Amino acid sequence: MTANPPAAFTGASRYVLDDELAAIVNISMALEMPLLLKGEPGTGKTMLAHAIAENLGMPLIVLNVKSSMKLVEALYQYDTLTRLNDSRFGDSQRDVSDIEAYIKMGKIGQAFVADTRTVLLIDEIDKADTDFQDDMLDVLDQMEFDIIEIDKTIQTRHRPVIIVTSNAKKDLSDPFLGRCNFHHIAFPDPKMMRKIIHVHFPDIDKALMDAAVETFYRLRELDSVEKRPATRELINWIRALRADPDFKPKNLSRGEVPFLGVLFKKSQDYQRASSVVHRRKLF
Repeated sequence: MTANPPAAFTGASRYVLDDELAAIVNISMALEMPLLLKGEPGTGKTMLAHAIAENLGMPLIVLNVKSSMKLVEALYQYDTLTRLNDSRFGDSQRDVSDIEAYIKMGKIGQAFVADTRTVLLIDEIDKADTDFQDDMLDVLDQMEFDIIEIDKTIQTRHRPVIIVTSNAKKDLSDPFLGRCNFHHIAFPDPKMMRKIIHVHFPDIDKALMDAAVETFYRLRELDSVEKRPATRELINWIRALRADPDFKPKNLSRGEVPFLGVLFKKSQDYQRASSVVHRRKLF
């Protein structure tokens, strides 16, 4: 197992990083602890793992957690069906008596056996049940797991940088929380949002920037909206506005808001926003 800590994370080309987040990422890597990120969808939790991998030049391995997932699936899979077919038809170059030839690593297993240090993103851990969460942390604590079919222990070659995300849809267990560092990524304020937009649109017109940001935050404050537009929706919306040759930034301050379907993806939310815009109640 590698003992040398990875280099410090300093941000990435398309990820705007604040000092507090940079500090908790780097201390988590120094302490070799998973970093648990919470925050509403669209705050950049998943993209942080991509940014770390880009900045530090590491491969990124992503485990998308499903509600029905068992931990063993994230560790390895034993392909019994292929082995059975090989033994029946005898046209495979594999030795059917060699069970290890039919073992395939899952995402955590891939991070453990990788030839270089990786970033392991465990995305939306709150979808899993408590047993999955706690058993997974045991594996990540010990940095090893057993493949029972071949009586073999897999130990990590290089301890991965582990990022765990949660949309806070349900509480995580106390043992799980106790083994992680934690950071809540708040939704960007207008000042931070302008920095994010500049990363994506370096040449953006100031009038468009100001009008789009003000309108966006007013739309986010609407009552009875289930899924408020997030950063990615704002970026796509600005892209749509820039692509429209007839659009003028001053139209937004007049309450004329095109392309609401880029911002609101649920019918009820879209109808609510449309109603407010059409009644000129936004400003």
